[in-house]
Amino acid sequence: MFTERDSSDTSEIMVECQNGISVDLFLHCSLVPSVFIMFLLSLVQRRARAQPFEDRFPYLKGRFGIVVPLDFIGSLSNRWSYGFAFGAIAPSVIQLFSESYAPFYVPNWAKAIVYLIGAIEVGVAYLPFFACLSTPHRVLGGILGLLYTLMWLIVRLYDTITCPAGKILGPYEKPIILWPFYLCLFFLLGRFVYIIVKAVRIHLKLQADENEEDLHSHQFRYVQTLLRRPPESPEPKSWFRRKVYDWDPYFKFPNRMIGTSIISFIGLYMMTLADYRLSEYTFDKLDSLKDSLEQIALSCNQTESVFTYLIPSINEFSIVARRSWLATTIFSTLTSVTYTFHVLVCYRKHLKRLWRGQKSFLPEKFHTPSPAVSVAAITRYSGWQIAFTLWGFLIVHFVQFLFALMFVYGVVLPIQKGHILSWLSNVGIILLTIFIVIALVVLQIILVQVFFLQDKLSPEDKEKPLAINNRKAFHSFNYFFFFYNVIMGLSNCVLRLVSSCIVGTWLVSRIDRTIMQRGYESMDPGYSTWIGMIFADHYHSNPVMVSFCHLLLGRTLEKGGPAACSYATFSNNTGCSVGGRVRLRWLVLYTLLRNPSLILLRKTKKLPQTDSPDPLLLARAITSQAQQADAVCNKTAETEPAPLDI
Repeated sequence: MFTERDSSDTSEIMVECQNGISVDLFLHCSLVPSVFIMFLLSLVQRRARAQPFEDRFPYLKGRFGIVVPLDFIGSLSNRWSYGFAFGAIAPSVIQLFSESYAPFYVPNWAKAIVYLIGAIEVGVAYLPFFACLSTPHRVLGGILGLLYTLMWLIVRLYDTITCPAGKILGPYEKPIILWPFYLCLFFLLGRFVYIIVKAVRIHLKLQADENEEDLHSHQFRYVQTLLRRPPESPEPKSWFRRKVYDWDPYFKFPNRMIGTSIISFIGLYMMTLADYRLSEYTFDKLDSLKDSLEQIALSCNQTESVFTYLIPSINEFSIVARRSWLATTIFSTLTSVTYTFHVLVCYRKHLKRLWRGQKSFLPEKFHTPSPAVSVAAITRYSGWQIAFTLWGFLIVHFVQFLFALMFVYGVVLPIQKGHILSWLSNVGIILLTIFIVIALVVLQIILVQVFFLQDKLSPEDKEKPLAINNRKAFHSFNYFFFFYNVIMGLSNCVLRLVSSCIVGTWLVSRIDRTIMQRGYESMDPGYSTWIGMIFADHYHSNPVMVSFCHLLLGRTLEKGGPAACSYATFSNNTGCSVGGRVRLRWLVLYTLLRNPSLILLRKTKKLPQTDSPDPLLLARAITSQAQQADAVCNKTAETEPAPLDI
């Protein structure tokens, strides 16, 4: 049932739903199945270490392990599945962002605690979406995830069908706003069905199980590119890769970045629709105010009154503001979407610079961030990035709207009203003043370049040296320009303040770039979170370190067996080979032959410490190494890959 309330001063229709399911009420009720699902997943989850008292219960020994819903650091599997799971929880996240969700009402001073309880409740309600994707028990996780997702989808669809209206977008608000949410739920349904079918096929041995390490093969390929010689000519790139986006096959964004971007996009979509509809409502109120003033003016029967001059101004402002708000809505939305993509590009660029050991792009005080701050930044980043994106959209939209009004009233309307001559004269005076100021600044530089710098030390130098010439004339020149620079400093001070405000406002949603001055970057909490996050990812997902640990663990587990399978997998991604040990020893031998100084670092041969290596001693060590590997070298094939040459 819907009831319509007609307002006497506006023509809008306020639609309210009388029957239907309250989504907030269902979220409270969903805690019961959510806790039950987590109980089942924890029951089948084995712990690595059992407690002594569990010996009394043999069946439960080692059970009730911790179920990890999502690995925010090192997991690169099911990235898009987790991304759509984040999209499924986007409406509740936006509700938390607007601070409109509270489980119960408390005084104002305790609202922060209530918001924390509400956030924990929302997290528990949506926990099965992620836990069923990450659990190693694929059949159980797929079935439970399928049932839980289907339950949420049915409730949401029933609520939308029985009550599609809302107070912002009218009678079709929920289908318009929530269609990305339904798309994510349908994707999760398909994903859970795929997980169940795949697990059954693996159990029936109709399909081979995927190796988890194959999912990280891009890290091994990245290390291989470091060991190869760079190509003589760079690879030709398409126009899209040169101008728009250049993808990297050796880099994958973690689940955290993909999920954060998806929620940001859905949030921007919902905020844009709500922003546009609320602006229409505001401008309709302004039009109704104009009509009321017209009726008052007609009732007064006065030809000359304040209303006679006020009504045309209000009418003109309403038209200009309505069109300017629509135009700036489009531009601010595009700006926020571009920023979201650009943050991903900057994440990859900054992380690859850290992999190469380059820290010059960071302020010096951030070169060694605190470990606790870096790990805590992992937990803060996603929430802060979403909040920065949405708040940045609103702030940038308002600033763009003000600039649009200034442009229309300063440029467009004077031209439309036929005041182009006066407008041109005013603009000419402003531009002439700016030109004179710039010309005087350039004149000072030219005079110094010509008269007050010594000649070039060499004809090949591009510029003169930093050495003053004609000192007496320079002191006189400096004295007379001192008084003018005092006057010019005022305009530059105002310009500096305005430009700082504009740039800071424009980049408020860019968490990867500080809006503070140099030396005060630590006062920007968003930028500090960004730095801590990329350092944590750098230390935990560096391809060189991951590959080294992979080889080390592989050799430890396979000690005494055939060749190092991990190294063979790393080098050619084809699995174990019998000649892996031969390959490894050949590479070690050739590396030592090309780099004799490394022999002193070998643990197999202790050499006396000297300030400089003895050539005779090095020769004997090389001969010893060659004799030990002589049998191996005779067995190596001519098709061996090129060894490492440092």
